[in-house]
Amino acid sequence: MKLWDKHISTEQRILSFTTGKDPEYDLQLAPYDVMGSMAHAIMLTETGMISREEGRILVEALAGIYDTAEKGELVLEPGIEDIHTQVEMLLTRALGDPGKKIHTGRSRNDQVMVDIKLYLRDEIRELVQRIYSLGSVLLKQADTYREVLMPGYTHMQVAMPSSFGLWFGAYAEALSDDLRFMQGIHGVINQNPLGSAAGFGSSFPLDREMTTRLLQFENLHISSVNAQLNRGKTEWYAASGISAVAATLARLAMDTVLFTGQNFHFVSLPDALTTGSSIMPHKKNPDVLELVRARCNRLGHLPSGITAVTTNLISGYHRDFQILKEILHPAIGELKDCLEMMEFVMGKISVNENILDGKSYRDIYSVEEVNRKVREGMSFRDAYKEVASEIDKGRYRPSREHSYTHTGSIGNPGISRIRTKLKQAFESFHFADTSEIVHALKNYYSDK
Repeated sequence: MKLWDKHISTEQRILSFTTGKDPEYDLQLAPYDVMGSMAHAIMLTETGMISREEGRILVEALAGIYDTAEKGELVLEPGIEDIHTQVEMLLTRALGDPGKKIHTGRSRNDQVMVDIKLYLRDEIRELVQRIYSLGSVLLKQADTYREVLMPGYTHMQVAMPSSFGLWFGAYAEALSDDLRFMQGIHGVINQNPLGSAAGFGSSFPLDREMTTRLLQFENLHISSVNAQLNRGKTEWYAASGISAVAATLARLAMDTVLFTGQNFHFVSLPDALTTGSSIMPHKKNPDVLELVRARCNRLGHLPSGITAVTTNLISGYHRDFQILKEILHPAIGELKDCLEMMEFVMGKISVNENILDGKSYRDIYSVEEVNRKVREGMSFRDAYKEVASEIDKGRYRPSREHSYTHTGSIGNPGISRIRTKLKQAFESFHFADTSEIVHALKNYYSDK
């Protein structure tokens, strides 16, 4: 069955190819499709396009379908093209003519856009919670190892003293920045396209503001053309947020892989978090971190994958957009897995507390020596040259003293301020509660 059925016999090979993997991802969208249909049915009732009794029985039937979809028990029957067709068919089978009226004033174009936006809204909420949770674990470790010094690097060369308070805190703050970026993405996605139909509006007297309120969208895509222009851009916005978080995780994973190596031995993982070698008995490999690194590096290219599909398409709908589900939906699940795994691993990591005792780090306090001479009255440039000469001639005798006091230094890593920053970024989101929305939609007529 096809919503566009005009008794045209499209060859089965064509139908199979054009359907592709869509049914798999449609089932993920199913609860959101039913949500949108409930709001649409209520709007049709309130604008007089269907009777109140028709609206009531449509919402009642849709509520039952929603429960089935939410349990994961809704299936696409053989020959059914997509989730939109399945839901309409179930309504028509149960209600007769009222079921045939559900598509009044809308197109599959704005219908699927609503589904995608509601789905992404919930997925962003879950990602944000996981990002915040990982950031909190990193800050706990920053507090635990606040005073433990480690070398900082530039050009992969030993540079200046750093600390685990700074290192753990840095990644927590990076995640707070990612949350701020994600907030803007959430705001752009959280706009209602319903009522834009195929991208040019409808001659029916639709109340688009009403469906915006019912589905608790933050705003309305005012132009019907822009509502359709947002297909592809919505997925790109989400992909950009995923890419930003993935970049943070990939770099954290890379640092940790490097620091667990015997040549560094800055940090270590419990044996149970490592894997072995088939021939080398001593190996304890950080495979989990390497796979996080690989997965997140791949996720970094996600926006490019979206762009590759949508570049140079004119305004309006194109079937090309269907492919975006295959790109974006698995990526969301992959980032969730990586966030969960990094939270677990970073909570178990332990730190070597005597790193700077090694001879490799003898010169790491050279900047402190320059600064000491400056405080005693020497110009910075002369002090720099004098210490450089002492190092070159082997006369430099490092002092282990340091006097860092400014915010964001080893003496003042600002962990509590980063914690506040992370919390504020997390709490600045204003997420709609899908369960509350569905409850209100289900009970719309009983509450009247």
